Amino acid sequence: MIAAFEVISVITAEINLSRIYKYPNMKKSQIFRVAIPITGVAVFFTLFNYLQKPLTAQSSVSVHLTMGNPSGANTSYSNLLLVKPQYATSHNCYRGTPNWVSWQLNTSWLGSTDRQDDFRADTTLPSGCYRVSGSSYSGSGFDRGHMAPSADRTNTTTNNSATFLMTNMIPQAPNNNQVVWANLENYCRDLVRNQNKELYIIAGSYGTGGTGSNGYRTTIDNGNVTVPNRTWKVIVVLDRPNSGASSVTNNTRVITVNIPNAQNVNSNWRNYRVSVDSIESATGYNLLSQVSSSVQSVIESRVDAL
Repeated sequence: MIAAFEVISVITAEINLSRIYKYPNMKKSQIFRVAIPITGVAVFFTLFNYLQKPLTAQSSVSVHLTMGNPSGANTSYSNLLLVKPQYATSHNCYRGTPNWVSWQLNTSWLGSTDRQDDFRADTTLPSGCYRVSGSSYSGSGFDRGHMAPSADRTNTTTNNSATFLMTNMIPQAPNNNQVVWANLENYCRDLVRNQNKELYIIAGSYGTGGTGSNGYRTTIDNGNVTVPNRTWKVIVVLDRPNSGASSVTNNTRVITVNIPNAQNVNSNWRNYRVSVDSIESATGYNLLSQVSSSVQSVIESRVDAL
């Protein structure tokens, strides 16, 4: 049985990464059909027992990943999948920031809960991953910039508080965070409140080096947190709540922006509109992977003009 366990460790690792994350809805019975011809009856029972135990990676089945898992986030410390009830994120332990954060926004998430302002470390991170604290940005000249905004989660205190975990933050230039970024966030909520739209939003950053109120920096927090060079956001606008990726058509509006992480940014987010394709080229991500490829080719090449 020692040999069987050695074989199964390789096979299950391969299945976990290439099957489960690529096909998050794959059933155990489908996984068995992949493994049985390779391993034989003895390994089948080992695999069966293994699959009764929880996976070490967090489940990728989440409403916040309706449009896909852009980077194929899994258990890698540079691409660590964190799925929370309020949003999903790929965390980069080496940069101390999320690669991206993805969330659903409709009227059910909005209410009258006060902003909690309880910035804090995310204790769900594994012990080998640096935990950025609520004070890590102090004196840096950069805001603790939310990816999933506090104001997008005002239906309950718990949901609002979750947005203040530091795994949802990047070092953001104040004029980026408080002006142009905030203006786009407000516009998104107006679409939801006033037009009953449902949005699927993916936000992130890339590159190294930004200019905050204290000047240019590449890192803060004694080198543990990387200051990004660019901030970006992709917003899929759906007409009907809970209609999912299959409802995205060639006519679906997609708003995409790419904004310098600097103090001299313009307040009008429309000046920074780009295509999804350009963000994918800059980051290497597949941002709307659950949308049909034929539709992707149309909507990802288009720049929003409304």
